[in-house]
Amino acid sequence: MKIAVIGTGVIGESWIRLFLAHGHDVVAVDPAPGPLPDGVTVTDDPAEAVAGADFVQENGPERLDVKHELLAVLDAAARPDVVIASSSSTLRPTDLARGAPHHPERVLVGHPFNPPHLVPLVEVVPGEATSEAAVDAAMAFYAGVGRTPLRLHAELPGHLANRLQAALWREAYSLVERGVATVADIDTAITEGPGLRWAGVGPIAGQHLSGGAGGLRHVLEHLGPGTEALWADLGSPTMTPELVDRLVTQVAGTDTDALLARRDAVIRAVLTAREQ
Repeated sequence: MKIAVIGTGVIGESWIRLFLAHGHDVVAVDPAPGPLPDGVTVTDDPAEAVAGADFVQENGPERLDVKHELLAVLDAAARPDVVIASSSSTLRPTDLARGAPHHPERVLVGHPFNPPHLVPLVEVVPGEATSEAAVDAAMAFYAGVGRTPLRLHAELPGHLANRLQAALWREAYSLVERGVATVADIDTAITEGPGLRWAGVGPIAGQHLSGGAGGLRHVLEHLGPGTEALWADLGSPTMTPELVDRLVTQVAGTDTDALLARRDAVIRAVLTAREQ
């Protein structure tokens, strides 16, 4: 297949690595591309890139006006049956599709998790105009490159997984704001605790296991009131300059190259372990 990757930033470059690794021809579009993997064809013309493409992965700036301008070009140049998937983490596919007047039915969100060449999840979010054929094609395409596509049945800000992350971040930032824990404490609490379980079975399946023979019902019936009381006590921090400075100060001096290498190595190890 010929895959057009529009935008070669962090996400776009990672998509390129994934698609090349699965033997696809990749044409990348960026007015000022950085270093890219060997084997990719680069152009600054989006229309040229999508001509003859079998799938389009768009990774432009997270601005609706910019995406509309870009989608108009892609929609006019790509074959009518070609899916145009946006990596957008915040924009609704219904709003995105308004930038594709010819064939809005082929526009959807295909939101990856960084880095997409390692993390399997891709959230497939159709809009009001998206056809079932486009959804099916996107699901099959992502599965074919070793991803785990998850179809969402509603358009929500942040889709699904980012909303779950946001809930955790809200409480984490609140705890830092209140002086209950440091950034390092919070990271350790997750990586050495529930994060290990979540990588294997997920948070709700983990609760089901903790209920023993009674399963999830036992947990909810016995711990439900306490959980509701805990919810009532969770924080809702405001990202004041003071809180931002406190968070940033606590990560200052981090060796980001080493941290990135460790993150990727752990992801690979977890994926390998899950295959056994």
